[in-house]
Amino acid sequence: MSTSLTPPILPTTGFLRLSQVLQFVPICKTKWYAGIKAGIYPRPVALGPRTSAYRVEDIAALIERLGSQPSGQ
Repeated sequence: MSTSLTPPILPTTGFLRLSQVLQFVPICKTKWYAGIKAGIYPRPVALGPRTSAYRVEDIAALIERLGSQPSGQ
């Protein structure tokens, strides 16, 4: 029996948790948090006292920006 993995689909609006974001930007959590601190990656939005998420629009813009950079950067 074969299982086919379908790539994740980025919704047009809404919020993504970190685990979902890392499906589109394949880096480790440590590098992600360092990138937030350095201003490379977007900051999360607080949805509750212990819950944060990322705007889909911010992640889509990040993917677009990373995709337009020359290779090797």
